[in-house]
Amino acid sequence: MALLETENLVKQFGGVTATDDVSFSIHEDERVSLIGPNGAGKSTLINLITRRLDPTSGDIRFQGESIVKLTPHEVVQRGVSKSFQSASIFPTLSVMDNARIAALGAEHGSFRFNFLKRLDSHAEVDDVARQTLTDVGLWSQRDQPAEDLPYGDKRRLEIGIALAAEPDLLLMDEPTAGMSPEETKATVDLIEEVKRERGLTFLLVEHDMEIVFEVSDRIIVLNRGEVIATGTPDEVRENEAVQDAYLGGVDE
Repeated sequence: MALLETENLVKQFGGVTATDDVSFSIHEDERVSLIGPNGAGKSTLINLITRRLDPTSGDIRFQGESIVKLTPHEVVQRGVSKSFQSASIFPTLSVMDNARIAALGAEHGSFRFNFLKRLDSHAEVDDVARQTLTDVGLWSQRDQPAEDLPYGDKRRLEIGIALAAEPDLLLMDEPTAGMSPEETKATVDLIEEVKRERGLTFLLVEHDMEIVFEVSDRIIVLNRGEVIATGTPDEVRENEAVQDAYLGGVDE
């Protein structure tokens, strides 16, 4: 059974079809990237999966059950977590408290921790937060206000916040956007390390093709709202339809 599956997914905005009969699946422990030229429908598709948009028709199933009637927070509770294009953190709180707050939603949002107690009184919260910050290389900065982190570290914290929810599927939207080459390399190394340590299943939207080819088991290519190719990095690299779609195109 697929972990995530879309079936004949259509989203229309007035007379514009943003996703056109999109069907694909992602299996557990699979690392998949979603690519396509500007306006291909990538952001719309991610927003459909995370339930920020309602489909015009079609279905989205997670762990075999339809999620099209769920709210965004209910999807997170089912086990889908997303890191955003720009860092979404609590800037005035410490790095550790950012991780603690995310850890409160562990076990798919069941909130086993009592909100009426102090955050730092929960050993389980601290254990999840400590492991998360260690995984993303920010344990030594745990007492810093998050707003004081360099941009690349803010993005790493944001990925950590998504990971602290212990998701079955992580959606990463342009995780290296705005980063320097050094920060980009560090983030790619982080993704690779988390893959090894956690057996992470993810769907990555990324404009940098070198990163996509490096970290992906499989790539899905959208163009004008349609899936025009899916396959391994080598298969996609050699696909004529993909080459044609990118001629003169600019990635999102």
